[in-house]
Amino acid sequence: MLKVEIKLDEMPQFESLLDLQKVFPTEHDCIKYLEKRRWKGIIISPCHSTSKVYKCKNNRYKCKECGKYFNVKTRMIFENTRQPLINWFYAVYMLFNHKKGISSHQLARDLAITQKSAWYMLKLLRRGVKCPIFRKMLKGIVEIDETFLGGSNLNRHWNKKAPKCQGRNWKDKIPVLGILEKTTGRFFAQVVPNTQLSTLVPIIEANVEKDSDLCSDEWYRNSNLNQNFNHYIVNHSAKQYSVNGKSVNGGENRWSHLKRMIYGTYHKISRKHSQGYVDEFVLKNNTRDYSNQERFDLVFSLMVGKHITYQQIISN
Repeated sequence: MLKVEIKLDEMPQFESLLDLQKVFPTEHDCIKYLEKRRWKGIIISPCHSTSKVYKCKNNRYKCKECGKYFNVKTRMIFENTRQPLINWFYAVYMLFNHKKGISSHQLARDLAITQKSAWYMLKLLRRGVKCPIFRKMLKGIVEIDETFLGGSNLNRHWNKKAPKCQGRNWKDKIPVLGILEKTTGRFFAQVVPNTQLSTLVPIIEANVEKDSDLCSDEWYRNSNLNQNFNHYIVNHSAKQYSVNGKSVNGGENRWSHLKRMIYGTYHKISRKHSQGYVDEFVLKNNTRDYSNQERFDLVFSLMVGKHITYQQIISN
């Protein structure tokens, strides 16, 4: 393997968009940053991890084992992109450091690109940030709650109203399940096809450690969660908001932020792409104590090994 002397403590430092412009003035600076984030000093072939690597011109490398050329963007979402890396850097910064995100129309104006290109960039970034370090089992005091994304049926035009969709009906809305670890604030959220107990309970059991203190509303009264958890039920219909100091207020607080992000910036989302917006929000919530640069570095670390095509983005 080709070893390159790179000291990670020499990584460029920035805390604002103006700093970002100064640190990455050229495409070459962006490439060097990605190489430091991805390889940390040792160039590894994406084809054969143990193969010797030759350094070539124009920031390319060659794998001795198979003879193929590659660069730092190979097997990342930036592979074969026509956008300069600096555009991707700005998009990452603005999408994940702005609390309510950025729309494709606004990003297109800021980068002087087409709205279709900006839409594609944002969709790729949302698909690439599923973070394994936040997918550990939740434990301790855990709150579970669901929400429905979509406008009120009462506020719709007469010819757009959905019949028989009062209450917890998911026919015209997007149901989302959220699980919050109270002590650390780690949050997990997943778009679900419906809010039936047969759908929700297996997801909860797969993401929460046994014997945890599980708090929910009265929707889970007839579930079997008490077999594996210390299950506390808050009866909102009886004006009850906590049981033994446990509530679901933390989860409801997350939903208020998620809905303000969607209604304030994106206005409307489709069911097909809804999980991407939820993933964007979950990453921001779980990195709320990170600095701008720490979150920026994390996002690029998550992109390694993820090559997503346009057909994958638009497919169901």
